[in-house]
Amino acid sequence: MNATAPTRSKVLAAAPARKNRRVPVPRIWPVTANDIYAILGGNAVLILAMWVRHGGINELGTTAGIFTAAGEISALLGTYLILIQLILMSRSPWLDQVFGQDRITDAHRWVGFGAIWLIVLHAILTTVGYSMSVGVSPVDQFFTLMLTYPYVLWSAVSLFLFIVVGFSSVRAARRRASYETWYAIHLYTYLAIALGFLHQLFVGVDFTTDQMASLYWIGLYAVAFGTMLAFRFGQPIAISWRHRFHVANVVEEAPGVASLYLTGRDLDQLPHRAGQWFRLRFLTRDGWFRAHPFSISAAPNGKYLRFTIKELGDYTKTLGRMPVGTPVFVEGPYGALTGATRTRARVLLVAGGIGITPLRALLEELPSSRGSLTLLYRASGPEDVVFRREIDELASLRGATVHYLVGRRGTPEMPTDPLDPRALRRLVPDINDRDIYVCGPAGMMSRTLSSLRRLRIPDKQIHYERFAF
Repeated sequence: MNATAPTRSKVLAAAPARKNRRVPVPRIWPVTANDIYAILGGNAVLILAMWVRHGGINELGTTAGIFTAAGEISALLGTYLILIQLILMSRSPWLDQVFGQDRITDAHRWVGFGAIWLIVLHAILTTVGYSMSVGVSPVDQFFTLMLTYPYVLWSAVSLFLFIVVGFSSVRAARRRASYETWYAIHLYTYLAIALGFLHQLFVGVDFTTDQMASLYWIGLYAVAFGTMLAFRFGQPIAISWRHRFHVANVVEEAPGVASLYLTGRDLDQLPHRAGQWFRLRFLTRDGWFRAHPFSISAAPNGKYLRFTIKELGDYTKTLGRMPVGTPVFVEGPYGALTGATRTRARVLLVAGGIGITPLRALLEELPSSRGSLTLLYRASGPEDVVFRREIDELASLRGATVHYLVGRRGTPEMPTDPLDPRALRRLVPDINDRDIYVCGPAGMMSRTLSSLRRLRIPDKQIHYERFAF
């Protein structure tokens, strides 16, 4: 490390432990995917039933009424999806447990786009329906709505903000923007929801004609925002206040790779598992407003949390020089890449590059008998292999098998993909009888998951998480 970096501490120099101190594990919530689907579907049916009860069907007698009715339904379902989106954004542990971050991220993307399109349809269909009913052009009707109807202008601002957030979530835009920019834009979602709620409160049919329906919608908003406040803000504040995390040591693991050790109070009471990750916010002058996700790279031990970080940009480059004693605001733990999802006695861990971090922790924590744990570690070159000494010691202690797959594809030493189906079958003959945990760069993960499916590995035996915003 450079001259400003802290020196290695004997106390916090990680080495494979024969037996870590037991720490509590996160709560297992008695919720299944079918439970959640039933609740969501039941509420959607109830929303449509209330629209029918308020006379919505009666509007279908004319062309103008059909447009207006379609606009109303679009508004109701679009608003419902926005509230679902809030819950998806809340980082609720029960959602994390049931679906995992990958499925939540996919749902977040598609629910968000669906909500925006429904609200856009509401604006278009309602304007057209109103214009047909009074015999004016849609353009004239648009300006009439904007300038004379209460809170419609606010709803237009709300829609504009939703569209901006939607554009920032398109893959091409996300790749161009920094995490901080993307995150700041998404904060406008809360303002957009607030403005949309005022429009619904004073203009929506449910609010203006039916007190029970009003209470129902207010209840939906309360549940969505309550979940957000409890898990997105309340839980991290409580955990950080109780444990008082701070940087205890920084250790260089390889060129451009450093491990940060966090200690604090009562860490033996912090529920977490190997394979999980936290969002870290270093409370420095230029770091307090940045929160980035990092996996723990050592099994829970009640003494410290270790995060091993590769320099991938200006921000991560500064973390390797973080001063000892820096306070840290911690959000988490998150993620379902843990032993709780295990279905078989034997396990295969497939890591690529810095994706070794959660799998190194799993290698240390998972119950093991000789031959039941195998690690495949893919790296482009020897300099990209992290934790080699620790991994070799762990393998010796736990009776695990490790294969280092080092080299660039297409070179004489590695002419083919070492993670293609034939290579995987050769390295792990009983692969179909194992749970497989995969973590690494996006390209490597896509190829590995494709190989596993070609080997007819059931989805329930494949566990992975992609770490991307």
